[in-house]
Amino acid sequence: MCKELKTSVLRLLPLAQNRDTADGAQILQATLKALKEGQVIAVPTDTIYGLACLAQNSEAIKRVYDIKGRNGDKPLAICVGEIQDIYKYCKVTVKEELLKDLLPGPVTLVLERSEELNTDLNPFTRLVGVRIPDHPFISRLCQMCDEPLALTSANISAQSSTLAVHEFEELWPSLALVVDGGPIGDLSRLGSTVVDLSVPGRYRIIRPGCAQTS
Repeated sequence: MCKELKTSVLRLLPLAQNRDTADGAQILQATLKALKEGQVIAVPTDTIYGLACLAQNSEAIKRVYDIKGRNGDKPLAICVGEIQDIYKYCKVTVKEELLKDLLPGPVTLVLERSEELNTDLNPFTRLVGVRIPDHPFISRLCQMCDEPLALTSANISAQSSTLAVHEFEELWPSLALVVDGGPIGDLSRLGSTVVDLSVPGRYRIIRPGCAQTS
């Protein structure tokens, strides 16, 4: 039987959303350490709370599926810190101006994956969803990691998305760290809008999300 993790809950005060504050920097360092150790964490985004791990760590990816009770055929998205990172992990066929218009923001872009991305992440598809959330904490975290995060909603599979850390308290024992950024303002719980840009010259809305109503 696996030993349960002792979960740290780190409260990100409003001023600490800015990485330049002492509290923000300390929480970033603790979160980065947990990720580099192969752990699964919970973080706020610009839409809902998410579970995250290093996308290049196959064992951590398996743990995300186990924690959520998620069907293994359902893909995980990746989250990066900068537009240029998308070109490393995806084959981009649209103009960079379009990427800059859509990101950062509550949008997941589905593109063809590159050979750089871990083959154990969504091995059943040549595509991958990529996000740059418009949230200073997770954006800076991705920049510090210098590699993509695998990102999915912080909830048991098929249950509602979460807008506050207490809403997924049942998952805390399985997580190394929970970053509490306070309640997230998007009451729709829709998550990001998912747009397929994998076919040159065409786009398709896979999942309507909060970007349509913002």
